[in-house]
Amino acid sequence: MSIEVKNITHIYAEGQPHESVAIDDVSFEIEDGQFVGIIGHTGSGKSTLLQHLNGLLKPKKESITVNGVEITASGVPMIDVRKKIGLVFQYPEYQLFEETVEKDVAFGPTNLGLDEEEIQERVKESIELTGLNYDELKNKSPFELSGGQKRRVAIAGVIAMRPEVLILDEPTAGLDPKAHRDILKMIEEIHEHEKNIIILVSHNMNDVAKLADKILVMEGGKLAMDGTPKQIFSREAELEAMSLGVPKVTKLTRALIKRGFDISSDIFTTSEAEEAIYNQLKKDEK
Repeated sequence: MSIEVKNITHIYAEGQPHESVAIDDVSFEIEDGQFVGIIGHTGSGKSTLLQHLNGLLKPKKESITVNGVEITASGVPMIDVRKKIGLVFQYPEYQLFEETVEKDVAFGPTNLGLDEEEIQERVKESIELTGLNYDELKNKSPFELSGGQKRRVAIAGVIAMRPEVLILDEPTAGLDPKAHRDILKMIEEIHEHEKNIIILVSHNMNDVAKLADKILVMEGGKLAMDGTPKQIFSREAELEAMSLGVPKVTKLTRALIKRGFDISSDIFTTSEAEEAIYNQLKKDEK
């Protein structure tokens, strides 16, 4: 599975007084199994880009190719696209509607025309993959659950479709710190289990640095940067000019360097910082 985006442009209200260019000549590639983070301030074009990747919107020009199939070409059945690409919107729990957790998660697979045995297998696997107990929750109303549990159920409904690409738009928005951490851990485990492409949109630089192996930076509808976390977060001044920045732990370690610590300036996660500081302190003891 791979994704190739070539020079796509999208214009809202084209030809009208309030015409707005949401995406302007954007190109990039995503390889099989990559975890991609997309960052950018509000209005940078992130959400519009996601809807193109799922086929909800069509670009003004050029193409998007998924695993060799040009999904922007006329005549391509959108149901085939959405079997391969799952999109989890912000606050997906607002889209729950069935009377039980099991029925809600089964909705997507049922619409794929699968037999009952396959549907039940997918539902159970997906619920458990999101860290929930299938036997305890399957007959409960999703509206009786906590906010974090509701979000997991909503994500399980998308996972049950077994998409080869899973797109998550701000999946931790509005959650308390524990639920935030739990959802991130769940996403990491899904990626390890499914070996699929995951595309995560987030305003949280710490989350993106921890999970992504490729980052796309959107600014004013354009792709401003495309690279590894190390490549992107080395450009701190440019990111700050876009009202973004680097992970908090990176700011901390760079401040320590100015105070004489002999550690790398390319530290982006808490675990990396812990190891570097520990090694420095051990060295100082000798």
